[in-house]
Amino acid sequence: MGQSAVRPSRVAHVPAVQPFLCRLANAARGDGYGGRNPDRPERPAIVRFPAILAFIAVALLALTGAGASPWAVDRDASRIELSVRAFGGSHSGRFAEWRGDIAFDPGAPDRTRATVVVQSASLAMSPAVATRRATGPAFLDSVRYPQIRFDLQTLEPLGGDRYTARALVTMKGVTRPVAFPVDLRVTGDRAHLTGAFVLNRADFGIGTSGPWNRLVGRQVTVRVALQARRG
Repeated sequence: MGQSAVRPSRVAHVPAVQPFLCRLANAARGDGYGGRNPDRPERPAIVRFPAILAFIAVALLALTGAGASPWAVDRDASRIELSVRAFGGSHSGRFAEWRGDIAFDPGAPDRTRATVVVQSASLAMSPAVATRRATGPAFLDSVRYPQIRFDLQTLEPLGGDRYTARALVTMKGVTRPVAFPVDLRVTGDRAHLTGAFVLNRADFGIGTSGPWNRLVGRQVTVRVALQARRG
């Protein structure tokens, strides 16, 4: 089967893997890294092919961060809230509609990935009179931008149950990076994560024009408390 057994196009989405896999395939075939060894008799293709597949499998596991297993978010035990200073007082709100997908390996937290998609129109503010204004065109503009997206990229251990979370937040078509401390406790098949970060609403074009811009604070604190179970 020779070189046709290696199909780089199947891993084209991981460019750095391609040359590495080709070298592994040569090694499995007995060619070393510089080509075929003329002094070594060529092994039958039926022997070489499983070896090549094994090397490819190991390489993909090592280079693509495989190993993080899916966790299901317990929506009833979780919450996503915000608070902001406005009109001389503190106003808080909670998002009622959202979903989360988490891949987490307790033994390798740096491989953690999570995506949380929030329906911006589901924000309920306290006092209630602020809800319509917060989701209206001047602020979240939930009709034109119905979703807020949070993409967790990694968890960096700080010691004990403390980590630094690095993520991307997307609102109103603008994406910004955030980094913030979180507590993560894992007990058996249950995980509980809590943390908070501060966003500048002006970075996302929220409430930057009109009279409300001077009456509402620019710093918005977002608090998350997520509970999830394995599988």
